Amino acid sequence: MLACRIFGHDYAFSTDGSTMRWTCVRECGAEGSKEYDTASQAQRYARAFDRKDTDDLGRRAPLVGLFPLRMARALRERVGRR
Repeated sequence: MLACRIFGHDYAFSTDGSTMRWTCVRECGAEGSKEYDTASQAQRYARAFDRKDTDDLGRRAPLVGLFPLRMARALRERVGRR
């Protein structure tokens, strides 16, 4: 797939017991798996690898440069609690 050649694969990680599996969400056919000692290790690594940088956007933002983004995130979290 052209998008994978240009931007690289976009993997999604999952577990099946002590096996961690990954597949490209663009359905280009790229996939793999790795066996761990325990199921909890596989789950821990799958959760860590499945995180996207955009998930934390605004939380790890530089204080001054992305201040408006921090404020928008704080307001969104405050509204969500009500």
